[in-house]
Amino acid sequence: MTLVLSANATPSSVADVAVPDSKLARQVTELVRDTEPSLLFHHSSRVFYWGAMTGRRRGQRFDSELLYAGAMFHDMGLTPQYASGDERFEVDGANVARDFLRSHGIAEQDIETVWTAIALHTTPGIPRHMHPVIALVTAGVEMDVLGIAFSEFTEAEREAVVRAHPRPGHFKEEIIQAFYDGFHRKPETTFGTVNADVLADKDPNFQPVNFCRVIRASAWPG
Repeated sequence: MTLVLSANATPSSVADVAVPDSKLARQVTELVRDTEPSLLFHHSSRVFYWGAMTGRRRGQRFDSELLYAGAMFHDMGLTPQYASGDERFEVDGANVARDFLRSHGIAEQDIETVWTAIALHTTPGIPRHMHPVIALVTAGVEMDVLGIAFSEFTEAEREAVVRAHPRPGHFKEEIIQAFYDGFHRKPETTFGTVNADVLADKDPNFQPVNFCRVIRASAWPG
């Protein structure tokens, strides 16, 4: 069954994947929906479904509540309310999730898992070798933003998720702009990350830090 979201609704099940029916999950939904613009809220919601479907397809066991928290909080660091002045936006989002989960008495090991899932979600090649929640948050992000594994989802699955959480026709450009708006004031935090590509795309005056120049300019002789 698929449902069309109203402004304050969350579908109970999409393509046989259910948002956890818990007080914690409802409070996560409420906080993220009240903080993020609809573009990011629906993107984050889709990330949960793509991640959960990926886990199901891979036969992985995972805690849906932790996956939901990781997916929903993963872009909170792009919002003015939670963006720091000197941390990567991924770390800002991870810190929001950590503080929220800690205030709800979640075990520290589970908090660490969610924190890591969010902090690493833009770091290709590493999360897939880690805890399923960490791997699946990144898999969900990669599907929604980059279209990675697009063909591994059925057309019915894709349509159900997008019907529940609409993906605007100009999503590609809108999400790039959302990234830029979220961290262009702290360009130094993009060193060594895919985020530097966003600044280079949007700002012709952006000068990325070169890793080799950093090595050669270090205090070490030789």
